[in-house]
Amino acid sequence: MQAHAAANAFRFGSKFKLLLRREFWENKGGFFWAPIVTGIIACTFALIAMIGGSIVLNKSNLHGDSMQWDGTGPHPFGTAGDALLLVGIGLALLVMVFVVFFYALGSLYDERRDRSVLFWKSLPVSDIQVVLSKAAWALCLAPVMAVLIGVVIGIVIWIMAAIALTLNGIGGASAFFTDSHPLHVIGQVLAVLPLYALWALPAVGWLMLCSAWARRFPFLWAVLVPLLGCAMVSMSGGIFSAISGVDFPHGPIWYVVVLRGLASVMPGTWYANDAVDAERIVTMSAPSDVPTHFNLLSGWSAVGTMDLWLGVAAGIAMIFLAIRLRRWRDEG
Repeated sequence: MQAHAAANAFRFGSKFKLLLRREFWENKGGFFWAPIVTGIIACTFALIAMIGGSIVLNKSNLHGDSMQWDGTGPHPFGTAGDALLLVGIGLALLVMVFVVFFYALGSLYDERRDRSVLFWKSLPVSDIQVVLSKAAWALCLAPVMAVLIGVVIGIVIWIMAAIALTLNGIGGASAFFTDSHPLHVIGQVLAVLPLYALWALPAVGWLMLCSAWARRFPFLWAVLVPLLGCAMVSMSGGIFSAISGVDFPHGPIWYVVVLRGLASVMPGTWYANDAVDAERIVTMSAPSDVPTHFNLLSGWSAVGTMDLWLGVAAGIAMIFLAIRLRRWRDEG
């Protein structure tokens, strides 16, 4: 009996890995090439900026001993190294947000539109495995890949900046490496990825549910209808407030529908919750604050809010409905 259960688990895991690979190869352009192309463009702009900056420095004689650190506070070049690494990771994550949003929105609709769902339903893989493999990419694998690519982008820009300073004879360029905190930055970003997966569940679940349900135009049902609905409710509430003098709760409606239902695929939106400690991020007023004030782990206080867990429950329920819809939806 145990051997049979172990064999079933092995087969489930093996099929699930194959489905994950299928999702990657079918969406390699978004998951892999989009952040890389963005990184190449960013590095090209950075190179142009550094060449231009070098020309300005040489014309202004701002090199050598004219730019020395006074020894107080964090070394500016070390801080700049951290900031450049963050820029690279941020660019890749920004691309990931758009990729994940439209991937989840088309994940179950596109396979019905091109009739490939008939082929996949003929194979010995369940609807649960198929839908969960798509959700795994949207919530876990795509963010991890984006962070890894973002680290490479940040390191390339970081090294380019250090080389530019060295070639211009500016003292202390080695501080880019000796006074920066790359492991601190990368560790904090990786540490909030599980939080991102939980926080983004309602948005990903809603987009996949609309993708499984809509016969045509899933963007209309998933995005435009909720936005127009909120606008109409707010307008009606404004008229009601003007007549009755009673405040209408516009904010909670937009928060639940738009921010939690659609925009929670954006990392860091958990700081919109008043219960989450955003003070150490908000008070970061200068680049020199990065090493001492950059504390993404403060976002984990969202785990103690009902907001996150209600969203998780709603996301799981909507993914469950998407599984049922994929099974019974008429492809004709």
